[in-house]
Amino acid sequence: MAISQTATIALITAAFGTISFILGVVAENKKPAAGIPISGNGVVICKYPSDPTVPLGSLSAVFLFATVIVGLVSVFYPYKGKSVPAEGLFRSTTLAVFFAIASGVSLLAEAMMIWATVTEGLHLARNVHHNINTTCPTAKTGLFGGAAFLALDAALFWLVCQMLTLNARADYLDEDDPKGDYGQVVTTHYDEIRSETIPKV
Repeated sequence: MAISQTATIALITAAFGTISFILGVVAENKKPAAGIPISGNGVVICKYPSDPTVPLGSLSAVFLFATVIVGLVSVFYPYKGKSVPAEGLFRSTTLAVFFAIASGVSLLAEAMMIWATVTEGLHLARNVHHNINTTCPTAKTGLFGGAAFLALDAALFWLVCQMLTLNARADYLDEDDPKGDYGQVVTTHYDEIRSETIPKV
């Protein structure tokens, strides 16, 4: 059985968001609490254990960006070849609100993940300190984990946006329910029963 366009986009959004979440959580768990200070001639050299935090954080940010792109596609994609203008879609207040939330959460998650990754990379690269009291810090604890959970939230909000988009499209295009209106079905069924039960004179 072929997967529909709607299901394909939803699965890709969920998959990318989940991968970004997992990579962010692993990066948080693999991040060392601090480096080992080694005193030198008026300087302190921080020795950090080998860990994959920076590559994992970078990949998480990339997958989160891909989630956002697919999320935007899920809203503006011309399903079944029928495109709907943005003003038509955003007549739905609910869609507009969730679209704003999804965009905001995605932006916050991306900024947080990049900030944590860049900070960790700078700590590893600039490991010589003239302050002899340095504690050889790493990126603040919780940044990778927090960004990971925000990435997962963003993916879920984009999935909600897709569902609301399908409703807004149906309203804009005035698509009829293939099963017919409830009132029509009931009336037709009632007329059939009435004609069978009332004897003809």
